[in-house]
Amino acid sequence: MDNSVADPENDTGYRKGRPWLYSSNRKLRHLHGISVRNLVVTRPTNRARGKTIDDDDIPNALQSPSKILAHNETRALHPSRSFTELKSQARQDGHANPMPEKRNPRRRSLLPWNDPNPRVRQVSLEDITKTRMADTWASIHCDGFDGPVYITEEVTRTTNPTFQAFDLNFSGPGICRQDKLTLKLWTKTEAMSEYVLLVELQLNLRSLQFLGKTIESFHQPLPMNSILFHFPDGVYTNLTDIPPSEAPLSSDGQRSTFDGAPLPTSSYDALMRLANLDECIQDALATREKLELQISDILTRNYSPLATDSDASKAQDRLNSIRQAVAAERKQLRATSRRKEELISSIKSRKEAMSQGRSSQDKAQSHLPDAQEKLVSSEQLLNDNSEETKGQVRRIAEDLMVIYPIEPVPDKTLAFTIAGLPLPNSHFEDINREVVAAALGFTAHLVYLLSFYLSVSIPYPISPNQSTSLIQDHTSQDLPQRTFPLYPVSVNYRFEYGVFLLNKDIEFLLNKTGIRGLDIRYTLPNLKYLLYILTASTSEIPARKAGGIRGLLSGRMTPTLSRRGSIESTASGELVQPRKAWDLVSRMNGNLGLAHGRGKPAVPASHPLSSRVA
Repeated sequence: MDNSVADPENDTGYRKGRPWLYSSNRKLRHLHGISVRNLVVTRPTNRARGKTIDDDDIPNALQSPSKILAHNETRALHPSRSFTELKSQARQDGHANPMPEKRNPRRRSLLPWNDPNPRVRQVSLEDITKTRMADTWASIHCDGFDGPVYITEEVTRTTNPTFQAFDLNFSGPGICRQDKLTLKLWTKTEAMSEYVLLVELQLNLRSLQFLGKTIESFHQPLPMNSILFHFPDGVYTNLTDIPPSEAPLSSDGQRSTFDGAPLPTSSYDALMRLANLDECIQDALATREKLELQISDILTRNYSPLATDSDASKAQDRLNSIRQAVAAERKQLRATSRRKEELISSIKSRKEAMSQGRSSQDKAQSHLPDAQEKLVSSEQLLNDNSEETKGQVRRIAEDLMVIYPIEPVPDKTLAFTIAGLPLPNSHFEDINREVVAAALGFTAHLVYLLSFYLSVSIPYPISPNQSTSLIQDHTSQDLPQRTFPLYPVSVNYRFEYGVFLLNKDIEFLLNKTGIRGLDIRYTLPNLKYLLYILTASTSEIPARKAGGIRGLLSGRMTPTLSRRGSIESTASGELVQPRKAWDLVSRMNGNLGLAHGRGKPAVPASHPLSSRVA
């Protein structure tokens, strides 16, 4: 016999509105789940409402002036009732264009959850929720069985409980082949102390009505405490209490539909195969029980050897685990021993190194007094050499100022000449090219000599060659040429860039000496300022050493290539030359102040002129 469930959407009987065609073979084994919708534990009271107050029933209804005037008129006026439809009244009176119905404004709701206080609204909503939510569970009972055949799990605090899916095929043919059941729904609210029986439903599975494949596809409202049954083909419920109707039997004993069409039934061969299968299943069950008894008997008779064998296996397993643990411990012991030897050797080597360090420390401690004496003498020698170096630098600067005198041009701000040749400050328009080339050659040679005497490596090397001097740029990137002329050429930007590099070298010398330059564009003023700072000192100019620069005048032990007044300053011991230097610096500073509004020139704090500048 075919016990499969028909598809409601594809079954012709279902499409014609006859559910018995597809539910006649529905059994309890086809039931897979149960759910409840619109759970209500406490039913609403059936309190009769009072009568609606009409306009005529209002106290003092005819006391208003408008109603009194209407009552006194000869024409009878009938004020409309609250429940009278104005359109129907207009049709009765024969009006073609009745007045539209005037709607009263919506009355303010006085429900508890519209309270302005949010705490009151929350408490009210919680109270309403507590009255609707409940803990539920269900049980399925069948005829011929004392207890329930299935008990669902407990679903807490919900109004639409859905229980877990189950399968009753394992309950035996006496249960899974039945089509009648009794379902009991038990509920308990927070106000209840124990569960109560809410619904007891006795039904036949053939009387269920189909709702849809899923409950979400059913959009009609369900009654209170609706119990839904989930089958493989969809969801069913018992909306009515109509008993299942079966098709009448035909003359040959076969069941047919109401329109006379015979229902399909199983053939004799199918029934015989089913009977054979049933007998085979029963034989298999009997054989299984017999084998279980035999196995139990064998285990009972051989309990002692089996227990001994089991104990031996446990002892063997324990021995293997102990051996593995011993092997692991031995491996760890070897690693620990090796680590111990390494630490011992390391400690020994450290002790030896510490002893050598102590011996060398003691040896150095013994040489420390001599080293301290040498340190004092070395510091004194270094100071003497520094002072002598400063004196030699001062003497060389004096000589360079005599060789390349830089003098200001009268009545021109920050305009100077070098060796009598004027040099503009980075503005080369309407100039004498030969004079400018010669002046730049003198300036480049002077900067070149200062870089050697001051032991400063300038960033842009200079090739002094009188009027055709050159300067190189090895630091900039992406330059097609690295050499730039220090004399006017046809390509003006190359000449101006060369003068810019020369000014950068002068600025670099100023920074290395600890002097802040006036402006990078002022070539001769910055160079003049550097020479005056180098020559400003209270000490005497040191004499030339034998074998030094030749060409001294006969009968003189000191060179005469010094500034004016240097002899007097060395003879009288007065600060004559620094005062003259300060006068020139002050005049330069005044010119700069008129031109650029700058303050005092930057002089190092250790310089003798620092007190006068401050």
